[in-house]
Amino acid sequence: MKLVVRVKLLPTPEQAAALGATLRAANRAANWVSGVAFERSLRRHYDLRKAVYGQVREEFGLAAQAAQHVIKKVADAYATLRANIRAGNLGEAGSKRRVKAESKPIAFRPGAAQPFDDRCLSWQVDTRTVSMWTVAGRLRGIAFTGSPQQVAMLAKHRKGESDLVRQDGSWFLIATCELPDLPIADPSGGFVGVDVGIVNIATTSDGTRHSGKALNAHRYRQRRLRRRLQAKATKSAKRLLKARRRKEARFAADTNHVISKRIVTEAERTGRGIALEDLHGIRERVRLRKPQRVILHTWSFHQLATFIGYKAARAGVALVYVDPAYTSQECCRCGHVDKRNRPDRETFACTSCGFAEHADVNAARNIARRGVMGWAVSHAADDAA
Repeated sequence: MKLVVRVKLLPTPEQAAALGATLRAANRAANWVSGVAFERSLRRHYDLRKAVYGQVREEFGLAAQAAQHVIKKVADAYATLRANIRAGNLGEAGSKRRVKAESKPIAFRPGAAQPFDDRCLSWQVDTRTVSMWTVAGRLRGIAFTGSPQQVAMLAKHRKGESDLVRQDGSWFLIATCELPDLPIADPSGGFVGVDVGIVNIATTSDGTRHSGKALNAHRYRQRRLRRRLQAKATKSAKRLLKARRRKEARFAADTNHVISKRIVTEAERTGRGIALEDLHGIRERVRLRKPQRVILHTWSFHQLATFIGYKAARAGVALVYVDPAYTSQECCRCGHVDKRNRPDRETFACTSCGFAEHADVNAARNIARRGVMGWAVSHAADDAA
């Protein structure tokens, strides 16, 4: 299992200047390579490297490994674009969003992340310093800081590339760590079904509801504040906007971390697996009025599912994704499906058997039952193979 550890660098002014020059040079080179790839329709890494490697080294002053990583970064960016197009994430052929993405080369910001391998960057975890290549030469003794857990993971499990990135005036290294896969415990106790939403971020089949009230209030306050500052448009307002631009995202990520940890801990404690809805493509399927679209597009269900996924893998807890169709309209007791079972957002009242429950809890129980069925089917197929 792969995880990333993000640590903050504490460079001296001279080191920071060299790091900044390195990122700018690498991303200038990436933009030029991207233009060549677009004009000549070069998408394979091998073909692109053959066409541009020499010029990247000569014109942008990059070392051999740095040039290789710039070319690979561009090739990977185009591969990601093609994958998004195939998956329909950019809309149908001819849609405005897809045409915009396909009509010009991929661009890289001056401060976009740049990967470094072990030939370009070495870690001295015991002294909490790194040594890395820059356009100004090899920099040694760049200090970094992190929690004891992060440092321990770096020392024991770091493997592969590390990305250098600058955010909000600070420097960070994002290192890849490979942890051994834990055996998945048999979910003999069944599954915890998790229904995700906006009013209630997550509701479990046990009846626990993780309210989104605080998060939604925080987002509403941030939107109002941004609107006022943008209307003011003074220098101090722009400074405040810049300082607060990731505040909402950090708050949402912290909330999702807390919720996902509680769900995984409960599943591990009770010997159960976790069942989630497969909500891929829901933003494109759902049609809402304009005032409601901002709520849908700030809904961080994918992040919550990602956090649950890696925490479950680290704990050896089984995780399955199930079809979300009609989970909110189906009675978890008798299986009757009817739109009229949902007289309002919070209430579920079965028109067939009379069963009544909170709508999100009922949906979570349906998800849990589908999780059991999905696990049985997948393992029956594995046994047959």
